[in-house]
Parts: sequence; C-alpha cells; structure tokens
Amino acid sequence: MKKIIILNLFILIGASVVVAQKQKTTTQPQPVQQQPQTSAKTEQPAINPLAVHFARKHSIATRWADPDVAKDALYDLIVEYPDSDSLIFALALSYYETNKFAPTVLIGQDLLQRSPKNTQLLELVAEGFQGLNIPDRALQNYESLYLITSNSSTLYKMTFLQFGLKRYPECITNADILLGKPDAETIKVVFNDAAGKEKEYPMKVALLNLKGMVYRDQEDKVNAKKFFDQALAVAPDFLPAKENLANLAKLK
Repeated sequence: MKKIIILNLFILIGASVVVAQKQKTTTQPQPVQQQPQTSAKTEQPAINPLAVHFARKHSIATRWADPDVAKDALYDLIVEYPDSDSLIFALALSYYETNKFAPTVLIGQDLLQRSPKNTQLLELVAEGFQGLNIPDRALQNYESLYLITSNSSTLYKMTFLQFGLKRYPECITNADILLGKPDAETIKVVFNDAAGKEKEYPMKVALLNLKGMVYRDQEDKVNAKKFFDQALAVAPDFLPAKENLANLAKLK
C-alpha cells in the first residue's frame, strides 16, 4: 500500500481540540456626560491539556518504536474527541502497519459509514480484507475505489483478485483494459527473480502472464503458451512465466 502521510498530531489537535469560549463584554454605567463603552474583550481559546498530554505521549511512543503505547495514546485522544475522523483513521492505520487487520477493517468500516467515498479509507479497508484472506470483500472495496479514481494500480489488484476468485471473464476484460493503457509499460510491479531477490518488472509482463494462467486453468494450452511466450518476450528472466511455461509442457 502506498504510504499515507498523517498530519502531525499536534497540528491535528490544534485544529480539533480548541475549546470555543463566548466573548465577554463589559460596559460602564452611563454618567451625566456620556462616556464611550469599553471595547469588548475576547478571551483566547484554550487548549485541552489532556489532549496535549496524550499527543506528547503518542509522539514519544512513536519515536521510541512502541506501537502499543502509541495506539493507547490515540485511544485516549479519541475518547476526548470521538468525532475526529483524522484521529480514528490514524488508529486504523497504526493497526494496519502492525499487521493487525481485523481492527483495521472494523475501524475503517465505521469511518466509511461517515465518508463512503473516502479513497484512503477504501484502500485501507481493501488491504485489510486482503490481510485477512477475504478476497471477495477486498475486491468490493477496490471496485468502489476504482469507480472514484480510475487508478491503474487499483485495477491491477482487482484483476489478480478476480483470478483468485475464478472470475475469469472479468479478469481477462480488466487485464485487456490495462494492457491497452500506456502506463502498463511504465508502472512497475515486484516479483522475485531466479536468485530469490526482488526485482521490478513492467506491469505488462505480469498481466500477460496472468492471461496465460487464466487460459491454462481453462485448459486452453495454445492460448496459455501464447501469453507466457509474450511475457517472456518482454522480460526473458520473468520467473513466473518461465515456470508456468515449463509446467504447461508437462500437462497432458
């Protein structure tokens, strides 16, 4: 998941925890000769000291790599300001970053009820469902995200989820849409090479290999081989396509 930048909590609190106070106006009694009224005084808004304390606690815990204490501080802040979506989102993200996907999803879904078209929330919940190995729910959220953003990377994730769910016609259709886009050549995806090291490849290579896997699963060896060969023509060292082509030759 692309890195989501959270605003500094002190800035966040400065925007959300200011306590509004009424203006107080004092007037002088009217003597025989009229005197001008004193100007109205406006008290400066006060900062909730508990919020400042919890924000500092969060900052220190984050600096010292203690995610549990940092989350505890976020809960304290949310108790003080339950309507702050930014704080609640920060809590969901902190769970995601520590691979605790169940609370990530539950918190994200609550926030989506308030902001159903929030793209950061849709992406976070989708990836949370993927972490929980619930691909159909992940796909639902990616579909909602793609309708808003038309982002190629989102459609790429959808395509692979559709393959895993054996929704082959949709998978092929979306792979073809992506292959027809110029950024299929420029967007990079990561796979392991023969040495087991991560390497970047154009998204196009992975999509051609994916189409080959769809045809292989449908027992269409001719088209499967065609797309594995096309993937290798673009990237001869692309290990998944090499392995798929070798395994295809063993099928009866």
